[in-house]
Amino acid sequence: MAEQPAYFVKSVEKAFDVLRAFAPDEPRLTVSQVAAKSDMTRASARRFLLTLTDLGYLRADGPHFELTPRSLEIGQSFLTNLTLPRIAEPHLKALAAELNETTSLCVLDGTDVVYVACVPSPRLLSVSISVGTRFPAWATSMGRVLLGALSDAELKAYFDSVQLQRFTERSIGSLGQLRVEVEHARDKGWSMVSQELEEGLRGVAVPVGRGNNVVAAVNVSLQTHRAPAEDIEKTVVPLLQDAARQIGLDYAGRPAKPLNTAVRG
Repeated sequence: MAEQPAYFVKSVEKAFDVLRAFAPDEPRLTVSQVAAKSDMTRASARRFLLTLTDLGYLRADGPHFELTPRSLEIGQSFLTNLTLPRIAEPHLKALAAELNETTSLCVLDGTDVVYVACVPSPRLLSVSISVGTRFPAWATSMGRVLLGALSDAELKAYFDSVQLQRFTERSIGSLGQLRVEVEHARDKGWSMVSQELEEGLRGVAVPVGRGNNVVAAVNVSLQTHRAPAEDIEKTVVPLLQDAARQIGLDYAGRPAKPLNTAVRG
C-alpha cells in the first residue's frame, strides 16, 4: 500500500469504513461484524460505533447498530447540487409511463454503477430500486454501456482491477466474455443484460451524452415475462435512445453554474 501523505487523518478513514460497513443487505451489525468488515479490533470498532451513535449517525438496538436518517446528510449536498438527475426526472417519468416499467439514471463510480435518479413503474408490482443503490458495473446493462464509453487505457485499468462473481447461473464468468459484451455495447450503442444480476430481471440501457462525452446511462428494468428479448431492440431501445437524447440536450443547454438572472432561450 502506498504511504499516506502527512496530512492524512487515519481516524477519519476509519470512521467512514465503519459507516460503509452498513449495506442494504446488512443494515444491522454487531460490534464484531463491524470490526471484521472494517479491518479493525473489536475495541476500536466499539469506540467508533459509540462515537457515531453520540453524533446521531447511528443508533443502537441491543447488540446491533444501524444507520439513522441523519446519515443521509453526508450525500444530500451532492445529490442536491447534481443537476443531471433533476433534468432527467421528467424524461424518466414520461418513459416509465410509456413503458409501464421502472426507469433509472446511473453514473459510473469506480467499478460500480450508482443510481442517481429512479422512477418506479406505475404498476403495483415493480422493480424496487432507490437513489444511491450500487451494483457492480460489469453485471448491469448501464455499467456495460458506461464501460464502453471509457478510453482504452481506462478500460484496461478497469479490467485489471475488477473481480467477477456469480450472482446467477447466467452471470458472466470470465473477463474474456465481459470484454466481448462491453465491445458489443460500444458498437451497438446499447446493452441488454438478462438474468445475470437477478433471476427474472432484464435490464436495458443506453448512454446519455453531453457533447462528445458520455455522462450517464438511462435504464429500464423489465421482468423477463413482460417482454420477449427479441422484441426489445425494436420496442424499448428506440424509446430509451430518445429519452437519453432529450436528457443530453437539456443537460448541455443548462449553464454550468447557477445564474443570478433567469435566462430563457
